[in-house]
Amino acid sequence: MAASKGTLPAVSLQVGERSIELATIRASQGNHGIVVAPLMKETGLVALDTGYLNTAPCTSEITFIDGDAGILRYRGYPIEQLAEKSTFLEVAMLLIKGELPSAHDLEAFETRIDKHMYLSDDFRQIFSVMPRRAHPMATLGAAINMMAGFYPESLDPLDPSAVSLATVLLLAKMPTIISYIYRRAQGNALLYPKHGQSYIENFARMTFQLPGERFEAPEAFYRALDTLLILHADHEQNCSTSSVRMIGSAQANLYMSVSGGVSALSGPLHGGANESVLNMLQYIRDTDIEPKKFMEKVKDRSSNIRLMGFGHRVYKSYDPRAAIVKEQADAVLAALGVKDELLDIAHEVEQVALSDDYFIERRLYPNVDFYTGIIYRAMGFPASMFTPLFALGRLPGWIAQWREMIRDPAAKIGRPRQIYVGHPEREYVPLDQRP
Repeated sequence: MAASKGTLPAVSLQVGERSIELATIRASQGNHGIVVAPLMKETGLVALDTGYLNTAPCTSEITFIDGDAGILRYRGYPIEQLAEKSTFLEVAMLLIKGELPSAHDLEAFETRIDKHMYLSDDFRQIFSVMPRRAHPMATLGAAINMMAGFYPESLDPLDPSAVSLATVLLLAKMPTIISYIYRRAQGNALLYPKHGQSYIENFARMTFQLPGERFEAPEAFYRALDTLLILHADHEQNCSTSSVRMIGSAQANLYMSVSGGVSALSGPLHGGANESVLNMLQYIRDTDIEPKKFMEKVKDRSSNIRLMGFGHRVYKSYDPRAAIVKEQADAVLAALGVKDELLDIAHEVEQVALSDDYFIERRLYPNVDFYTGIIYRAMGFPASMFTPLFALGRLPGWIAQWREMIRDPAAKIGRPRQIYVGHPEREYVPLDQRP
């Protein structure tokens, strides 16, 4: 539907001999929409859209993506500018509040977050009873659910002050929770947050500081971690974000809704992509196959070898986040003095893909996951912690989307239709008469 000024014309749908009109809705940018809600009432038909490939369950003012042009904007601001000039908490305020904060408001927000990073001793006991070998995302989801028990004053989704408190508590306690999950798996004592440190510095220190030692890292380390969180902060109506909205549409509290997002993100098709990339690069290294020959095997469907970290459900050109991550990978490894042959292999794989017509014609360009795992690995995170880090980055987007949904007067409890293809009515057969 071509963009034009004024009201968009209705769309006519022919059903047998009957013609009905469906209203349209104008987008400020991107695809306009057809309102299909009256379809069943008017025709008795429902729209089948497996995987929601062409269904918009809501309108939103938060994130804009143009997959063909490789554009990602938060509240209208290009991701490239935010990644270069902003901080994660500043971006969180932008997504949640709708505007970039003033210096005073940002400082007040950072101070409030800093105040609430601490977990009570009762809450800390959760990590002592969770098995050390438990999947980090299982522990993360459980801990977020438990926040609903520890902070009952912040549960009412229709109370703005309660929602504001829940927002701050989630942003403040998530890095502490994730650091404790890591330390528990390593068998190390849990550390308290330290007032006066930045959000990222506190998280890194609580995660990596060893007993009797002081954790220090170059500025490039903190900047890269901050940037990666910004790049993951929101990405429109993806699987986990849609889950948060769906759960929240029942007026479930923010903690329960975000925990649902964590569960969705735990799936390997959503949050596990950067770990899959790392496994692919390690396979290339360990089998001593040249990247060019590996890419030839990728093109051979009979080889069952998949190319990870390339292509995207939305982006049909170079993922704008991927170029930023690539720069950060080079910078942080240099600052840490790490020579990782996996990074060299990744560069070679990328160059082959960008110069081979097979991959170009199929629009298989690197996505944000391609270099992310290499950076996390260089920082000291094991692969099992990659998805919790993704969750920490995505948290502001989940909160912003949930809050937008709760405030939307047009919002309804999510209840997708189905097309039943099972048996028609049949008679019950007694047990002794069944074959």
